[in-house]
Amino acid sequence: MIELEELQSNEELEQVWEKSQQKPVLLFKHSTTCPISAGAFEQYQSFLESSDNNLDGYIVKVIESKDISNQIAVETNVKHESPQIFLIKNKEVLWHTSHSKITADSITRELKNAE
Repeated sequence: MIELEELQSNEELEQVWEKSQQKPVLLFKHSTTCPISAGAFEQYQSFLESSDNNLDGYIVKVIESKDISNQIAVETNVKHESPQIFLIKNKEVLWHTSHSKITADSITRELKNAE
C-alpha cells in the first residue's frame, strides 16, 4: 500500500520534484466538488491501496490549493484539468491524463511502460 500525501504549499511541490529523482511519483489533481473527479479519485485510491510499487502518491485539491494547482500547470507545461494525474520521474512528466481515463488499470499500465 502506498500512502497518500496532500500537498499544501509550493515548497512541498518542489520537494515532490526532488523526490522524483529517487523514485517515481504520482500526482493527482482533485476537484472536491466534481463527481467525475470523485470517481477518478476512487480509482487512484484503489491503485494506491493495492500497489506494491516503489513510488510516492500525492494529491492536490484544486479549489482549496489553487496556487499549487496553477504551479503544476506551469512546471509541467500541461494545461490544467481536473481530475488530472501525472507520473513523474527524474523531474520529467512521463505520462498524464484526465477525467475518466484515470483508472487503476491505466496507472498500472503506464507504470509498467515507464520501467
